[in-house]
Amino acid sequence: LRDKKEYYCYNWIELERRNLQADDKIIEVEDFGAGSAIIKSDKRVIKNIATSSLKPRKYAQLLFRMANYYQSATILELGTSLGITTSYLASANENVKVYTCEGSKNIAKIARQTFKELKLKNIELIEGDFNQTLQPLLSTLHTIDLAFVDGNHRKVPTLQYFEQLLQHSTSSTILVFDDIHWSEEMEVAWKTIQEHPAVTLTIDLFFIGIVCLNKDFKVKQHFIIAY
Repeated sequence: LRDKKEYYCYNWIELERRNLQADDKIIEVEDFGAGSAIIKSDKRVIKNIATSSLKPRKYAQLLFRMANYYQSATILELGTSLGITTSYLASANENVKVYTCEGSKNIAKIARQTFKELKLKNIELIEGDFNQTLQPLLSTLHTIDLAFVDGNHRKVPTLQYFEQLLQHSTSSTILVFDDIHWSEEMEVAWKTIQEHPAVTLTIDLFFIGIVCLNKDFKVKQHFIIAY
């Protein structure tokens, strides 16, 4: 959590973030999730998406360090957005493959350009409603090492994703959920996940929640850490 090292990919990815934050183009966005807390229009300016919807640097880099430290080989991301967090995950180690799902075809188009600019070729982007794309994708994957869920901030879909991911998890799989305190129903979803019998350890960093399934942890533990 407190690793302050500037890893090799940080500058390149943050430069791409700044480029997106300066992009004035307007795009049409189909939103299959709970929507943005800041932007309500179906027409959105790219720089506004980059400012309000991308994970802050410290959280994106934390996900990179997790994937790097545990040498995650198969990573699943629900909610590509403009591709910045995806790029961090794909840069974590030389053997990683990232599968990322995005509901909006126009946002997915920008994410693909982000990957091209960063010369990342180990990312498979799947477009469409998660309800239609997630299960077919999971059926092609044996197990998942790391999953980042940031696509639909509602209780029922979040818990559905959790249950689906459990079917493709091992005791070393780490699941990360975004915006666990975004709304009352997300609070309920997070509490339900914590209480699940398969969950042995959770870490609440307020904006994200980390879930471990390691059976070596005999006593269920929950931590809240200021980050």
